Amino acid sequence: MSDEQKYNEAYIKAKEQQAAKHAAHDKVSESHARLPPGQVETKVFPILDLGVRPSLARYPKWKLEIYGEVGKPQSASIEELRQLGGGEITADFHCVTRWSRFDLRWTGIPFQKVIDWVKPTAAARFVTFHSFDKYAANAALGELVKPNVIVAYELEGKEIPPEHGGPIRMLIPQLYGWKSAKFLTGIEFTREDRPGFWEVRGYSNHARPWIEERYSSD
Repeated sequence: MSDEQKYNEAYIKAKEQQAAKHAAHDKVSESHARLPPGQVETKVFPILDLGVRPSLARYPKWKLEIYGEVGKPQSASIEELRQLGGGEITADFHCVTRWSRFDLRWTGIPFQKVIDWVKPTAAARFVTFHSFDKYAANAALGELVKPNVIVAYELEGKEIPPEHGGPIRMLIPQLYGWKSAKFLTGIEFTREDRPGFWEVRGYSNHARPWIEERYSSD
């Protein structure tokens, strides 16, 4: 077995184990107008990753590369992102492992401002998000212009801790959480759709929770 195969299997096993651990924790509702089908509300914010996280010492020197089908590629520090003019949103978070956390408060840059900044070419139709831990997620550009989609750098008024994807992460509230890539290091605008880490392993390419698009067969 190659090192890459071992990494992939470890990642998947860790996600399954952590999801199982939280499945019965703090369940408060299984029927709620804000809950997508098959979800359970929780008051905690479970941590689902392999544990490959950046240290806090990396935060001050963090760079986000924005490139691909754009007119103005950028390499931005967190402070430079803040200068674009961030805002605060309150959004629900829906994980494909069937838990939902309501009313999380995030601060970040609306993705529309990122679009305006880098000026995608007419050929750009999709975006791939790249992460510190080799993770990748994809989304159609049309999904990312919605008002609550942000590049987030604060959670509940504080810098995002590594366990929740800091120093910066995507937040795409209308899709299952795996699309909201943690530890964001790259935003790549592309002509073609490039399935991400979970998509190539059988998860849905669209990930819309209200119609339970969990797997590619859904």
